[in-house]
Formats: sequence, structure tokens, C-alpha cells
Amino acid sequence: MAQRRGGAPDPETTSTVSGEDWYGRRLAEETFERVAFLDVDFTEVVSEGATFSECVFRGCRFNASVHTGSAFANCTFRRSSLFDASFTRAKLMGAMFDNCTFGALKVEGGDWSFVGLPGADLRGAVFRGVRMREADLTGAKCREAQFRDTDLSGSWVFGASFEKSDLRGSDLSAFDPTEVKMRDAVITADQAMVMAVALGLDVRAE
Repeated sequence: MAQRRGGAPDPETTSTVSGEDWYGRRLAEETFERVAFLDVDFTEVVSEGATFSECVFRGCRFNASVHTGSAFANCTFRRSSLFDASFTRAKLMGAMFDNCTFGALKVEGGDWSFVGLPGADLRGAVFRGVRMREADLTGAKCREAQFRDTDLSGSWVFGASFEKSDLRGSDLSAFDPTEVKMRDAVITADQAMVMAVALGLDVRAE
């Protein structure tokens, strides 16, 4: 089971929603705090400005759900499916994902700083203009994913695979090319300079 940084436990919940069918429900400006959602179906849910604070989602389905301007602050997702889920300008600061599925995940803007995605299978996922400072991507599988214009400064990427990924415009200052698989990844000339310096090369204009 994947752990938060420093082995911090999941948030302590004070109420439980179990086995409910929320299929297609619209959540507008609603607030949920320290709720344990167990085997709840959030398929095709549309949330707008909703707030989930320190909630735990176990065995939940978020397939084809759409979240705009919503927050999942310090939440935990375990054994949950986010297939074809879409997050736009959402805040997932400190969220933790363990043994989840992410096929066709799309993220546009928002703040995912300190998010925990160790070992996550993010192949083909799309992140654009996202703040992911100090994200834990240790051992993550990001082959053919898009991380465009994304702030990955201070991120943990040891053992991660970004082969054939599109990384243009992203902050790669935390990437050590000797510890991250990046074969055939797409980067800009400026980013290539950053990688060269990380390899200890003496880069000169002429």
C-alpha cells in the first residue's frame, strides 16, 4: 500500500457514505469534510466549486466525471477508478492516490502540489498548465503522457518513466536523467540545456 510522505496516516474521518449510487449527480458549491466514501459510484458526476476536505475514497468510481473549480484538499483515493475523469482548475493539494486507475485522465490548470502518485499508471494522461510542485511521482508510469507547461519543481521522480511523453514548457529542474527514463520524450531546446547541466556537461554557446 502506497504511503504519504513521511508515513503520515490517512485523515481521520467522522462520517461514512457507503455503497451509494451518485451516478450523474451534480454537485455545485457543496462541502464535504472528513467523510469516508466507501464503494460509492461517482460515474459521470459533475462538480462545480464543490469542496472535499480530508475525505477518504475507497473503491469508488469516478469514471467520466467532470470537476471544475472543485477542491479535493488532502483527500485519499484508494483502489478507485478515475477512467476518463476530467479536472479543470481543480485543487488537489496534498491528495494521495493508491492503487488507482487513471486511463484517459485529463487535467487542465489547477493546483496539484504535494500530490502523492507513487507508482501510478499515468500512461496517456494529460496534464496542462498544472501546478505540481513537490509531487510524488516516484516510480510512476508516465509513458506517452502529456505534461505541458506544468510546474514539476521539487517533484520526486526517481525511477519514473516519461518515455515518449510530451514535457514541453514544464519545469524539469527536479529531473535527473540518470534516474528517470526519458527516451524519446519531447522537450524544448531550453529544457535540453537543463538536462545537459543535470548530466554535468559544460554547455557553451560556441
